[in-house]
Amino acid sequence: MIVVAHRGNSSVAPENTLAAVSSAIDAGATSVEIDVQLTADRVPVVIHDDTLDRTTDGTGPVAAVRSRELRTLDAGTWFSPVFAGEPVPLLDDVLDLLDRHPGVHLLLEVKGVWDVADVALVADAIEGWALADRVVAQSFSVATVAALATAAPWLRRGLLVAAADGALELARHLGAAACNPDGRVLRERPGFVAEAHAAGVTVTPWTVNDPDRWAVLHELGVDGIITDRPAELLAWRSHQPG
Repeated sequence: MIVVAHRGNSSVAPENTLAAVSSAIDAGATSVEIDVQLTADRVPVVIHDDTLDRTTDGTGPVAAVRSRELRTLDAGTWFSPVFAGEPVPLLDDVLDLLDRHPGVHLLLEVKGVWDVADVALVADAIEGWALADRVVAQSFSVATVAALATAAPWLRRGLLVAAADGALELARHLGAAACNPDGRVLRERPGFVAEAHAAGVTVTPWTVNDPDRWAVLHELGVDGIITDRPAELLAWRSHQPG
C-alpha cells in the first residue's frame, strides 16, 4: 500500500510548496500529490485554489497573474512564520525535485476544465524531465482527463470521484489507470476496491488521516492512501502484517 503525501507533507509544512514536498520525501513517502493551475502567461504552477487569497499574500485569480509576479508572493507565512517567503512553485520546480529523488512518484491533479492545448503544457513538462513513468495525472473533470488522453496518450491518467455510481464505467471509458475516490465513498461501498481491481483500475482514496480508517482501507486492499499525515501513516504501515 503506497503512502501518498497530500499536497506534500501538509500537516507540517505549507501545502503545495517545495518545503512540503521535500518534507514528505524526507519522511519516507514514495508518492506525493500536488495540484496544478495555469497562470495568465500559461505557466503550470503548483497551487490548489483557483485564487491566491487562502495560501499566499496575494489576492485574486491565479489565472489573472503572470508567473513572474506569482513567484514574488509569500506562500508560507499563512501556515507559520517559520516558512515566511516560501514561494509558489512552478511545476518544473517539483519535477526537478523528483528528478533528484528517483524513488518518488507524483500524483498530479489538474484543477478544473482544461483543453488539449492546456494539458499539453503539463504533459510537455513531464516528458521534458523524462518522468512519465513516475507520474499519474488526474482530475475530477471528465473533459480534462479526455484531453490528457488526446494530448499525451503515453501518460497514465486518473479520474477523481466523489461518488461510486458510474465511476468505474467512466474511468474505463476514459482509459484511466486509476479511479481515486473520496475516502468516504468506500464506507458506503467497500466493494468498490474489488470491482476496480477486477477492471484493472487502481484505487487510492483521499484524504484519510484517521488510523482507524487506515486499517479498514488496508483490509479492503486499496493501492494507496492519500493523507495529510504521511509520516504517521508510514509508521502505522510498518507495523502491519505483510
